[in-house]
Amino acid sequence: MRREEVRPLLDRASDLLPEPDLTDTAWAGGLAIRRRRRRSTIVGLAVVLLVAVIAAVVAGLGGNNTGIVPPTTPPSTPSGFIPPAGQIFGVDYWMAPPAGSERFLDRLETPLGDALQLPVSAGDLREDPFDRVAAVVLSHRNGSFTPLLLDPTSRWARVDLRLSAIRSGEPLSPGAISPDGRLVAFPQPGGVAIIDATDTTDASTRRIALPAEDIRSVAWLENSDGLLVSGPGVAYRVLIGAFAVGEEPVATVAASNDPFDVAAPYRLDGTGNQVALMRYEANRTWTVDSNPRLPVGTWAGLTFTQGAIAARMFIADQLPQVPTVVSKPQVVAAISRQLTLPSRLLVLGETPAATPTPGRNTPDRIREPGCCFLLGWYDEQTALLQVAGWVLAWDLQTGRVRRVTELDVTGVALGPGVRG
Repeated sequence: MRREEVRPLLDRASDLLPEPDLTDTAWAGGLAIRRRRRRSTIVGLAVVLLVAVIAAVVAGLGGNNTGIVPPTTPPSTPSGFIPPAGQIFGVDYWMAPPAGSERFLDRLETPLGDALQLPVSAGDLREDPFDRVAAVVLSHRNGSFTPLLLDPTSRWARVDLRLSAIRSGEPLSPGAISPDGRLVAFPQPGGVAIIDATDTTDASTRRIALPAEDIRSVAWLENSDGLLVSGPGVAYRVLIGAFAVGEEPVATVAASNDPFDVAAPYRLDGTGNQVALMRYEANRTWTVDSNPRLPVGTWAGLTFTQGAIAARMFIADQLPQVPTVVSKPQVVAAISRQLTLPSRLLVLGETPAATPTPGRNTPDRIREPGCCFLLGWYDEQTALLQVAGWVLAWDLQTGRVRRVTELDVTGVALGPGVRG
């Protein structure tokens, strides 16, 4: 066979063979590679999960070969945190600084100053009204009382209003100032007197008559358009702003023998094993929200609510955690309405004498029942309370107690303007 005949024979033979599709071949090869990689990934993940499960089981059984180191530091606490002194019925409690040490406490700056006194002079409120009221005190003269208002800049103003004494004495309730800081209400015999600190007209003051003569306490509703006014065994809801057609401006509310039990939106009430946190309803009744366990003998002052916390002071008949000699422990109860937010207690006990008399164990300073009660809130975490001749601030998050001001007045009511 000649060389020139070889190539034509090879061409004819190759025509009989199937021609390969290179594209299909490449795609099939790629799929095979992906399947192999996917199987490898799944196997790898299964191995990792198996190792984690084994590690968790070993750790639960007390093994030390997992390489996992448990945390050794406690959860973070706020700056200045003071550990609680213990628990009362499962609630953490802190001890207040001893009586006589108030002036040495760190101070919380407010418009009240270092000492709250009656001003030497005060302008006419109608000539220069306030946006918000920080505090209210009363000046007593010639058998009547004149309101003096303090604004967030520490400016004083007098009000052309003569108030009469009530059966319990001075006509000033801790709940006098509305939540928005504009209005101030005073219990009066047979009624209530109201001041609008933002009004420059003669209508800035008015009186509203009530069916009962013995009125002792006022407590504002959340929206500042009405208030609860109460005396022993009687209580009324008084609307200040606009109200719906057919709605009574003055209506009877379910009452208590203690006028200071009546507060909104929440009130702490009851004693012993019958303590309840109660919510004020639109139909002028109260619904039980919870039943906190507290060693309450009697309550003192109003309930003040801030966010999810309702706080009131009580006097305990007996408190084994804080034994006393002469007086009874007085406790600020800050009760949470949320499971995620803890309740807390602040206990005011006795101050034992530095050098006790031989044979006698008597306290040097005794906080008498009624000396101490809540005045409201400085902010969402700081309660303000009157302790004898002082206003103190208790930080619920840290447990820290600071002095706000020394009182050189017979009584004071605080409003939102106290934050400056």
